[in-house]
Amino acid sequence: MPDPTPGEDELLVDGLLVGVCGTDTEVLHGGHGELPPAADRMVGFHESLGRVREAPSGSGYAVGDLVVGVVRRPDPVPCGPCGAGEWDYCRNGRYTERGIKALHGYGSQRWTVPPAFAVRVDERLGELGVLTEPASVVAKAWEQVDRISSRSVSRPHVALVTGAGPIGLLAALIAVQRGLEVHVLDRVTAGPKPDLVRDLGAAYHTALPDVSPDVVIEATGAAALVFDVLARTGPNAITVLTGISGGRRTIKIPAGQINDELVLDNDAVVGSVNANLRHYRSGAQALADADPTWLAGLLTRRVPLADWPDALDHRPDDVKVVVQLDEQ
Repeated sequence: MPDPTPGEDELLVDGLLVGVCGTDTEVLHGGHGELPPAADRMVGFHESLGRVREAPSGSGYAVGDLVVGVVRRPDPVPCGPCGAGEWDYCRNGRYTERGIKALHGYGSQRWTVPPAFAVRVDERLGELGVLTEPASVVAKAWEQVDRISSRSVSRPHVALVTGAGPIGLLAALIAVQRGLEVHVLDRVTAGPKPDLVRDLGAAYHTALPDVSPDVVIEATGAAALVFDVLARTGPNAITVLTGISGGRRTIKIPAGQINDELVLDNDAVVGSVNANLRHYRSGAQALADADPTWLAGLLTRRVPLADWPDALDHRPDDVKVVVQLDEQ
């Protein structure tokens, strides 16, 4: 495809890296997403990192700035949340998303973005800035925890994160940054994930630990596990669901028991998806505050642009796979 021509109020960005996640696999294999209007193809990938090549005067950006692009755009109506900048809470579903729904993604060597939908990344992060989009999802999840916990004088002390993929590991990172006792559950026993968790100072488990967490960040989408966790949380617990089950399998659950525990313990369960601008900034700050050596351990495989389909093939030791867009 030809290089894009930026509008008068747009940044022109040299793409450096894109991160790969399960959503990309679903989109690029035709099971999810929507092509741009009147298009027969779409540039993929939504987790971006680039360097500003051209910036309009007054944009707040300069040539050479390291940036990521926001994924979602508000709907054109707009609905109430979109009009207030809370497009992650869009009510009518008419939002668009780069590389997912009706907008070309960031998987190109050059891309454009309005300054209002770009986020500056700390130069010291370098290529680790590609983790900003998943960090934004996690930052939003923790914002939900803060909002709900404000209903009482109690504050979380013990966090359980289910899943040690990028979302789970970044959720554990922020939990450690907040000073919580952190437990991470995943099924793998080898590879980089257990060490990444322990290097954070968190505990790694392959079976549900004997703890009563105050906060659960669920990042697997495994339906049976979700309900197992809900039966083990402590009083006033907050569970944030970030994973998608994506299946039609039926499971049996002790519905009455779970209902009673949720009511009698003042528990809260909330779903969380996508992120808005403040979550990107918060996620970028969490990355800037992290140990860069630990963050680098999340980037477990780098695929050159010419071989980009290989990035969609999951391997046992993968945590975060990235596609190298530049020619270095």
